[in-house]
Order: sequence, then C-alpha cells, then structure tokens
Amino acid sequence: MNARMWFDAFTVLIAVIFYAVAWPTLHLTHDVPVAVQPFIAALAAFPILLIRLNPALGWAISAGSALPIALAIPHQSGNEIPIQVVHILCLFALLFAVALRAAVPIIVVAWGATSLLLATTMTSDGAVTSAAWAWPLAFAAVVLFALLVRWLAQSRKQLLVQEEENELERARRAILEEKARIARDLHDVIAHHMSLVVVQAQTAPYRVEEVTPAARAEFESIGATAREALNEIRGMLGVLRSDGQLPEHAPQPKAADVLGLFEGARRAGVRIDWTIDGLLDPVPDSAGLALYRIVQESLSNASRHAPGAPVQVSIVVDTDALHLTVGNALSATVARPVGNGGHGLAGMRARALAVGGEVSAGPRADGGFEVRARLPISSSDLGSISTAGIGSGTEV
Repeated sequence: MNARMWFDAFTVLIAVIFYAVAWPTLHLTHDVPVAVQPFIAALAAFPILLIRLNPALGWAISAGSALPIALAIPHQSGNEIPIQVVHILCLFALLFAVALRAAVPIIVVAWGATSLLLATTMTSDGAVTSAAWAWPLAFAAVVLFALLVRWLAQSRKQLLVQEEENELERARRAILEEKARIARDLHDVIAHHMSLVVVQAQTAPYRVEEVTPAARAEFESIGATAREALNEIRGMLGVLRSDGQLPEHAPQPKAADVLGLFEGARRAGVRIDWTIDGLLDPVPDSAGLALYRIVQESLSNASRHAPGAPVQVSIVVDTDALHLTVGNALSATVARPVGNGGHGLAGMRARALAVGGEVSAGPRADGGFEVRARLPISSSDLGSISTAGIGSGTEV
C-alpha cells in the first residue's frame, strides 16, 4: 500500500470512530427524535471522508449542515455548544485541509464562514459570549499553521526543483567539457595525419626522382584534397562542441607512443631529430597523454608552416617534471597555408594546464619556431628510477 491508500484507510477509520461517537451521544446534547439521530450523526462525521479528494466540498457540506442543526434543533439544557463536538472536530480538520490545498480566497471564505457560524450561534440571550470570540482565533490558528506547513512544503519542492536543475546544468557542463576534449583529440589525431599527407604530397616531386608530369599533377591533386579535408574537419569540430552527442571514448596514447609519432613523421618526409633523456614508460597516463598530444600538434604545425625545415625534439624526464622542446628552423621554401587555422596552440595550453603544467610557444632568434612544455609528474610515479636513458633519431 502506498501513502495515499494508508491515508484513505486512516480517514475511513476516523470517520467510523466519529460516527460511533456522534450517534450514541447525540441525545445527550440535542433534543432529536430517535429516527433522525443517524442522519444528524452522519452529517457530523462523514464529511471528513472528503478531506483528501475534495476538502473544500467536505468543508461546505459540514459547515452547511452545522448551521441548520444549530438553529433548528434545540440542544439540551446545560449544553452551550450548538453542534456536537465531533462536528466541530470535523470542521477543524476540513478547514486545515482547505488551508493546505485551496486558493487563498477560498481559505479566507472558509475561515470567515466557520468563525461566523460558531460565533453567532453561541449566544446567550442574544448577546455574543466571550467564548464565542475564541472560535475565530482558534480557527485562525489552524489556518495559519496549515499555511506554514504549506509554505514549507512549497519551499522544499522548489529547492528540489532547483537542485535538479543544478544537477542537469552540471551534467550539461560535463558533456560540453567532454565534447571539447574529444574535439581536441579529433583535431590532434586527424589533423596531424592529414597534415603529413599534405606534406608528403607537396614534397614528393622533390624527393622522388624522375617524377612525370602526370604523377606531379596527381600529387598536387592529393595535396588539394587533403587540404580540403582539413577544412571540413575543422568545421566539424565546431559542430562537435555544440551538439548533444557524446562519442565513444577511444584508448588514449601514452608517453612512450611519441616514438611512433617520430617514426611516422620521418616516413612522411619530415627531417626530424629527437633525444629522450630518461624513461617514458613510468610517466603517468595523464602527463603521457598531454605529452603525446603536444608533440603531435607541434609536429603537425611544423609540417604545415615550415615544410622541409629540420625539426628538433628534446624530452627530459626528471624526478618531478617532464620537459619538452620542439623546434624547427626557418623553412627554405614558402609555406603553403593548410586550412583556415585551428585550435592547436590553445589545445596544447589546455592540455598542459589540465595536468598542472604550462606551454610556451614563439619564434626563435634564427627565424624558426619553438614550443616548450613542462608537465609535472610525481616522483612516486617514477618509482626508484634515477638513471637517464638516451634515445636519438638521426636526420633524414
């Protein structure tokens, strides 16, 4: 049984008790024929059955029947109450329910009519007794208490609604943050490889001997298609950052996976040289992912904006931080623009900031460009590793 069923069962029980009290005691308070007593008792007790379904209607029946009973049925000598106590209790309960659920004008009417009913019927030789004035105050106290309960319940409901809205807002922000992260990953992964395709297509006629005019035109077509694809990809990034879809998460690369980036860049024709001082395997996943994406974006930028220029990469793993330097010399050829710009530098800074690090980027004195990053790592993550390992790649 739910709460409403339990309440209805309790209401029926109260109505039966009221009726069982009102009928046998009616002759003690009023001069009523025996045949009429069950009906008078029913009018006193049974309106409470409407306390949940329609309290205003129940109050109207109870108050409407109390007036003719008080005026038309004489009460016994020594009894100054015009209606039965059960009837008054029923009025109190119904007035409380009306104050809980009805509109304010109805509450005012119910309180005024009930107070007037008791105050005007409790007279002594046409004069209103002092006890008659207590009834409006008593009914007012009931109404005020019900209104207090009502306002507290409404405040609680509004608080729950506000909490739900806040929770939805937090979830929405989490989705937006996740989409922004995925957009950065998409930019870093696809734009990197597409940039290498463009670089390969543009430099192939100079790297491969005896390229025919047809093959040269084919390379030019491949480069143009790749550049167009990059433009479309960057357009899709804006959609990804504003729609409501949450793509599946892909396995994230680690610090040691930067070696694959170096080899891939070399296969694409990038003149790259790198040194790694320390071991990358023990680097925490968060710092490793940031390192991978920063290196990936740096190589993509170098390939796009300084094609043919040598690139130097230095990674130093200390006990408390990972230091990265990616620099390229001034390109001997004029760089062809690829796409319309993206989120590269901002994405690198955001990734470094997410792990408590920092990224700086700017031109070098020799006309090239350099990216520096510092990513903090805990010494406990590296265990007892204190020796430095050197890995290097030779220029191609």
